[in-house]
Amino acid sequence: MADHRARMRWRCRRGMKELDHLLLEFLERHLDELSPPEQSAFESLLELQDPELVGYLLGAEQPTDPVMADVVRRIRGDA
Repeated sequence: MADHRARMRWRCRRGMKELDHLLLEFLERHLDELSPPEQSAFESLLELQDPELVGYLLGAEQPTDPVMADVVRRIRGDA
């Protein structure tokens, strides 16, 4: 599990400081309490390109997948 967390932490490091902060804080505070579908959705978010991720996390866009949308709301602190 420590290896998985370390890999996830590395994947949270992006080209934008704002994204780094949001993703790393969420990872540290909430990874252990995420359900398997939510963990999968979080990992899918980390595979997105920065412009799309920024759109989701800053509220300009909404993912169509309901589980991913819920994770995005949690990352933004809306849930």
